[in-house]
Amino acid sequence: MGLKRPISYQWRLFFPLVALLWSVIIVLALFQYEREKDYRTTRLNDELRLINSRIINAYENDLDMEPFMRFLAQYYEHSILKGIRVSVYDSNNTLLYCIGTPIPRNHDQSLPPELAEATVKGYGTALRKSDVEANNPYYFFGARTSADGKIYVHTAMPYTGAISERVTVDRSLWLLIIAIAFGVTMIAYFSTRYLGKNIKLLHDFANRAANDKDLGNLDYEFPQDELGSISRQIVTLFREREEAIERSEREHRIALKVTEEKIRVTKQLSNNINHELKTPVGIIKGYLDTMADHPEMDEAARTRFIGKAQEHMERLCNMLNDLSSITRLEEGGKGLMRERIDFHELLANVETELSNINLPNSLPFSYDVPPNCNVVGNYNLLFGMMINLIRNSNFHSGGTMCCIKLIGENDREYRFSFFDDGKGVEEEHLPHLFERFYRIDKGRSRKVGGTGLGLPIVKNTVNVMGGTIRVLNHKPHGLEFIFTLLKWREQ
Repeated sequence: MGLKRPISYQWRLFFPLVALLWSVIIVLALFQYEREKDYRTTRLNDELRLINSRIINAYENDLDMEPFMRFLAQYYEHSILKGIRVSVYDSNNTLLYCIGTPIPRNHDQSLPPELAEATVKGYGTALRKSDVEANNPYYFFGARTSADGKIYVHTAMPYTGAISERVTVDRSLWLLIIAIAFGVTMIAYFSTRYLGKNIKLLHDFANRAANDKDLGNLDYEFPQDELGSISRQIVTLFREREEAIERSEREHRIALKVTEEKIRVTKQLSNNINHELKTPVGIIKGYLDTMADHPEMDEAARTRFIGKAQEHMERLCNMLNDLSSITRLEEGGKGLMRERIDFHELLANVETELSNINLPNSLPFSYDVPPNCNVVGNYNLLFGMMINLIRNSNFHSGGTMCCIKLIGENDREYRFSFFDDGKGVEEEHLPHLFERFYRIDKGRSRKVGGTGLGLPIVKNTVNVMGGTIRVLNHKPHGLEFIFTLLKWREQ
């Protein structure tokens, strides 16, 4: 047997609400009906009592009763009380005057209820059937006694169509009640539909979210009220949660990729270090083994072998120093002191130091940086960075000069350009120049010298100092490094 489709929230809210409203309307309608009916009956009774009171008043004022009774008969003949019966009795129960058929003194072998009430209170009314006209039962009876108790007036009103209409509640009341019931039903329908829309949208949202479907513009469809605002906040919170989960997963994937890349780079670095260290160590071992195996070696050859061993030992020491520097820089430069550096003064000291360094090509170096160009940095690191740039040009550019210039600045940093007029490099090699031990021509690079770590040290130095660096071919020829350094600001 299939599952029954559940009733929607709108109808579960609509039916109880309509039932409650209709119950209230029905109770109020019945109350109003009885009240209106009592009111109309009371008015008719009041007219009967008025007739009785007029006759009693005429008696008490010693008016001639005969013409007065004829006047009353003629007056009510053309009114809604047409057919009224009036009987006037004295204290001896003798009929004195009469309009219409006389009303019997007794009812069911006792005093009529209206007459019994009048005996006690002076007036009385009753709703009962007539004893003498079964085909046209009298419905309204009234009785009133005079103040001296010598006469009493007994009236009866036949229950005609006019009287029935007079005491019956107007149909317009029922039409009004039906209209009100229809109105509140429609109000309940649209109100529950309006409220149910939020629930339906939330239900759709829950289904879409559970089935990983696109939410679309669901949050913009909610009504502009408190419940709609809460619904939009729920959707917003869900979306933020989904975005946070997606962002976390993306960051996790990136972290895994970074970790894998770091492992790969570390493994590659280990292989490169192992390969790069083997060369000078092997050469040094070869020279020392040769001298040990040939003690008879002449002094000139021994001196040449020792010189070669010292040369490669120096290269090995430089490589170990560079590895130490780049490791410290890649760890973020922890513990490095950052101070105000006059870059113009630093470049002047670099130019002076070059005369004490035995570079193979002695490439001329110049600089175009104004005095008091103060940057944030570490003097030794920036000094070493410039030496590495100049060495790179000396070893690999094949040019006739190298130069550094200040090419721009803003409120935050200076921008510099270091370039040479050499042959440059092919575009395919530019993205790899900052990789450790990367060589364009491995065989030739080892011959000209260098550890293969100079440019990585340059890049890490700039990054640690808060700047950026990129490399491109200089126009018309040569290689250019454009880097930024933060400006020094007085505290």
